[in-house]
Amino acid sequence: MKILFLEDDPIISDIVLDFLSESYEVTHCFSSQEALESAEQQHYDLYIFDINVPGVSGLELLKSLRDFNDATPAIVITAYQEVTYLREGFKVGANDFIRKPFELEELQARIENIKRQYSIDEEIRIDEKTFFNALTHQIRSEDKTVMLSAKESGVLHYLMSNKNRVVSTDEILQNLWDYDEMPGRDTIRTYIKNLRNILGKEHIINIRSEGYRYQ
Repeated sequence: MKILFLEDDPIISDIVLDFLSESYEVTHCFSSQEALESAEQQHYDLYIFDINVPGVSGLELLKSLRDFNDATPAIVITAYQEVTYLREGFKVGANDFIRKPFELEELQARIENIKRQYSIDEEIRIDEKTFFNALTHQIRSEDKTVMLSAKESGVLHYLMSNKNRVVSTDEILQNLWDYDEMPGRDTIRTYIKNLRNILGKEHIINIRSEGYRYQ
């Protein structure tokens, strides 16, 4: 599980980073600008953003990412007790909150809850006989196992994480590729065609002129 962790307090960040690094792959940033650049360069499974950081706040950063169709789950850290900040955080797209001071085990419990909700690093059920493992890039059924390429697996996992929502080709490209490595739209169409041939066309629906919907 890849986590982008935004926290400017050096003492807190060192403690949390040491703890999380035992179980997850963590990238730590001290400022919102640094975090934004990191989010643009690679895909993460989870964001953990402190609200009070140099530059724009963690909430403003999250809103910017959501405005660019980044649906990565996010936990927001706050020292505020007012409900106003909770309300604003959920409004801009936060999935969970944790208040300072917090126990490390509580943070991990919230991470594991997000992990279960979004089936990160776990085998995902497609139907009664078919399962997808995003970590090994395999689709397993009763009689065979199909190995996907890393990018095919990434596209499928992104669609499944946004089940029943129409996802555009541009959104897939922005979330799964670095800007300077972004392929053409035909590449995405090829990946989708291959996935539909493997899974069946009923699972990935082509919405003309809009994108694709996993159901």
